[in-house]
Amino acid sequence: MTDRKRKIVNDPVHGFITIDHPLIFNLISHPYYQRLRRIHQMALAHTVYPGAMHTRFHHSMGAYHLMSCALQELRGKGVVITEEEDVAARMAILLHDIGHGPYSHALEHSLVEGVSHEEISQLLMQTLNREMNGMLDLTLEIFNGRYHKQFLHQLVSSQLDVDRMDYLSRDSFYTGVSEGVISYDRIIKMLTVHEGELMVEEKGIYSIEKFIVARRLMYWQVYLHKTVLAAENMLVKVLHRAKHLALGGAELFASPALQYFLYNRIGRGEFEEDEECLFQFCQLDDYDVMGAIKVWTQHPDKVLSLLCQWLVNRRLFKVTLGNEPSDPELVANLKEKVKKRWELTDGEADYFVFTDTASLRAYDASDEKINILFKDGTVRDISSIDNALVSHTLARPIKKFYICHPKI
Repeated sequence: MTDRKRKIVNDPVHGFITIDHPLIFNLISHPYYQRLRRIHQMALAHTVYPGAMHTRFHHSMGAYHLMSCALQELRGKGVVITEEEDVAARMAILLHDIGHGPYSHALEHSLVEGVSHEEISQLLMQTLNREMNGMLDLTLEIFNGRYHKQFLHQLVSSQLDVDRMDYLSRDSFYTGVSEGVISYDRIIKMLTVHEGELMVEEKGIYSIEKFIVARRLMYWQVYLHKTVLAAENMLVKVLHRAKHLALGGAELFASPALQYFLYNRIGRGEFEEDEECLFQFCQLDDYDVMGAIKVWTQHPDKVLSLLCQWLVNRRLFKVTLGNEPSDPELVANLKEKVKKRWELTDGEADYFVFTDTASLRAYDASDEKINILFKDGTVRDISSIDNALVSHTLARPIKKFYICHPKI
């Protein structure tokens, strides 16, 4: 334990954030947690929105602050939350993103196989719990939805969790995209607990609708913006090519941690059975990847050097979005042009011309619902309320097809 029991952090989105418990201070001070300072929250979105340079650390601290506010609000309404539950829930939200790798999801699609950041988060939490002599037992119960007070888990992970409230507010602040602005303070004031479940009071309906609309707008305008898709797909292709070359015996500049993931096949089994794997993962951050990419711009492999040069100098692929899958003939023609222009083989051209899909369901009525508690005691899902905006448009999934290729 540390003697320093109270710290304040000045956050541009929420103002002053208070760290008022030694256990929480110890957790934030841990190297595994401090690593989040070196991982961008929005990966390569700054190629489109230059202000989007904030980190996973910023976001986790913001979500922690909103969790503190929500717990205080619920206690004020007579919901029984013990001191131990309060601290455990705040630690659960602090740790919700701890398993993210460099540039967020790029790692999952290239350097590691068949293991998600959620699974890595679980393993890291278990490791931290052992280090802290079981102090995170209740935190893990809440995080995994096993604790009997289900509303605590819903605050950490649901369609109306403090994670979403923070990232929508924070990402809109740093990108300058005002469509993402939500009334998170009003939503928190409207939260209540009914029969152990997290709900929203009737007078908060419009704030919830605005929240769901903001999420949809932010996805299509920011997270799934076609140029952001181009940059992030290029990064995935760079890492794919680097891994392919490394496993083939090619020499690649890389930090020790990045080298570990390039030159070994890493999957769920390695993470679960080999402590070295988790240690190396915690040494890896955005700086390892971008440092290597800058050096790879001079690599003798044409595919790797071209992709890295273009990514570093922001010569990003062109992305065309559509409602139907791309015409195979169009894809084949583009591949031929790219092969001729840069003298590539068929296999190499696949790194430069490819198709994929982007999809979003702003509100999923089949998932854990956002329930509204009416004054007469009845409970209804937000999408089933008369004249609700959500029921008509936002509960429908939207899928877009896209093709990526160099500008030729």
